[in-house]
Amino acid sequence: MSRPTYLRIADDLRHRIQEGELAPGERVPSRTQLSRRYTVSDRVAVEAVKVLMNEGLVEGRPGSGTYVRRRPEARRLHHEPPGASPPVALNGARRATSAEATAPAPIAERLGVDAGADVMRTDYLFFDDEEPIVLATSWEPLALTRDTAVMWPEQGPFASQGPVCRMASIGVTVTRTTETVSARPALEEESRRLDLPRSAVVIVLRRTCLAGERPVETAEFVLSAERHELSQEFEIGETR
Repeated sequence: MSRPTYLRIADDLRHRIQEGELAPGERVPSRTQLSRRYTVSDRVAVEAVKVLMNEGLVEGRPGSGTYVRRRPEARRLHHEPPGASPPVALNGARRATSAEATAPAPIAERLGVDAGADVMRTDYLFFDDEEPIVLATSWEPLALTRDTAVMWPEQGPFASQGPVCRMASIGVTVTRTTETVSARPALEEESRRLDLPRSAVVIVLRRTCLAGERPVETAEFVLSAERHELSQEFEIGETR
């Protein structure tokens, strides 16, 4: 089946943007101009532009029109050693809120505890030069940390030290971490808190710290895929 007309118009406009025919900051043809160019109704022209808005390629300016969106140059973030909090080097502040909670099934599985087990959940918003840059959520089993000096991750003598240092202070040695990196469309709340356009794509880094085979913390970090790229450097030992 042929593609709907509004999608074919969106395809043509997208191609013109990608080829530089419509440059960043340039005004997109008006609804009337698009209607005449493609011989379609105003409604079809509006739907075509909406597609590009949802993709973050164009943006509307009240009282002015629609313009090709200027994409920021990707900022490289150095991926810190396992167990760092957060796992990227930042220059700014953080906001953190901790509360006792019960583990939903996916988190319980990652922590190796029963669904509904008591956990300490900490929600973070990290800034770099006052720009919101990383959202994160961390979960730790309270069966391990309750009534210790590190029960509250952002309080006490080991506040903000990251799970490796904090766990070591209570005699638990983190021996390894597992990490997975994926990309997906941003959730509405993520877009709002990170000041992202609609339908933005985010990088999701999921990390679990283990002491032997026992998970002691699991966390998720979310950042813009358009604005940032992660880099990491590994040292390779001598080969024999």
